[in-house]
Amino acid sequence: MTKSTKQWYASWFDTPYYHILYKDRDYDEAQGFMDNLTNYLNLPEGGKILDLACGKGRHSVYLNSLGYDVTGVDLSEQSIAHAKQYENETLKFAVHDMSKPYPDTFDAVFNLFTSFGYFDDENCNLKTITSIKAELNEFGFGVIDFMNTNYVVEHLVAENVKTVEGIDFHQKRYVKDGYIIKDISFQVPAERSRSMDVEHYEFQERVKAFTLEDFETLFEKAGVHLLDVFGDYKLRKFHAKTSERLIMIFK
Repeated sequence: MTKSTKQWYASWFDTPYYHILYKDRDYDEAQGFMDNLTNYLNLPEGGKILDLACGKGRHSVYLNSLGYDVTGVDLSEQSIAHAKQYENETLKFAVHDMSKPYPDTFDAVFNLFTSFGYFDDENCNLKTITSIKAELNEFGFGVIDFMNTNYVVEHLVAENVKTVEGIDFHQKRYVKDGYIIKDISFQVPAERSRSMDVEHYEFQERVKAFTLEDFETLFEKAGVHLLDVFGDYKLRKFHAKTSERLIMIFK
C-alpha cells in the first residue's frame, strides 16, 4: 500500500514519521538561539511572544521557561494536540494558519527554523508577513529565521539514505521552478504499521528558494522595515555565500 501527498505541509507534519526523521535536531543549539535572540531584542519581562509554526511546541515551552507569555500556533492538529499537554497560565497552543492574522498583539512574533515558503499559493507568503505586522504591538519585533538559500543550493546533497528507528528514509534533493525540493520515500515494516502490512510512503517537501533580496521585496510590499540581518544562531553577521542561516529582524 502506498500513501503519498503533495500538499506536504498540511499532512507530512501530521505523521509520526516526520518527527522520527528529524528527531536528531540540535535543540541545545536552538535554545542557545532563543537565549541570544531574546537578549538581543531586549523583550520586556513577561513579554508576549507568538511562535508561528511551533510544531510540537518544544521552543515555545523553552521560551515560556525563560519567563515569557507564549502562544504557539501551527497548522498541524496533531502537533498542537501534543503541545497542549504543556499548557499553563502563560503558555497556550492553538491550530492556526499563519497566513491569517492571529487575534492578539505581541512584543515579538517568531517564525523559526525555515517555517516559511511552504505555500502552494505564493500570495500566502506576503499574507504571512502582513499578518505578522498586524500581530505586533507598537514596540514589537518580527523575526523570520530562514535558510540561506545560496549556501543550501551550493551544498545540496543530491541523494542519501538516513536510517532512524529501523526505518530507511530515502531522500532526494534538487532545485526546480524556484523551489528547493526534497522527495522522501520509505516503508514501514508490517509489525509497526496499523494495517499489519508493509506500508510504503512518499512525501515531498517544497520550500520557496527565497533570498534576502526576495524577502526585502516582500517586506516592502507588506510595509514593514528590515532592521537587522544575521547569518547564524550566534547572531553573527550575514554573508550571502557562507552563512548557513538568514535571520531577519523587522517591524
